[in-house]
Amino acid sequence: MTNELERRTQQPDATPRKRRRRRTEEPQSEQPIRWVQLRLIPIWLRIIIVTALFVGVAVLGLTIGYSFIGDGEVGGALKWSTWQHLLDIMQGKEN
Repeated sequence: MTNELERRTQQPDATPRKRRRRRTEEPQSEQPIRWVQLRLIPIWLRIIIVTALFVGVAVLGLTIGYSFIGDGEVGGALKWSTWQHLLDIMQGKEN
């Protein structure tokens, strides 16, 4: 038995193992096309744009609500004196 073992280790096998080969017979058109997505607008710029749009819409809403609905001046919603008056009312300084 040891002679047979020694003989197997010394001599290479007569039948080599079959290796798996990649499929190269298939044409390229049958393989799925993978799309690479590039971001046209980076994430940090998207955050800045969304924040700027939010501030713009808030200012527009304040102006429309204060001037047209509330019968105030058009630029009155953006004055500090208007906001100070509202804060004074909330804190109970004015009746």
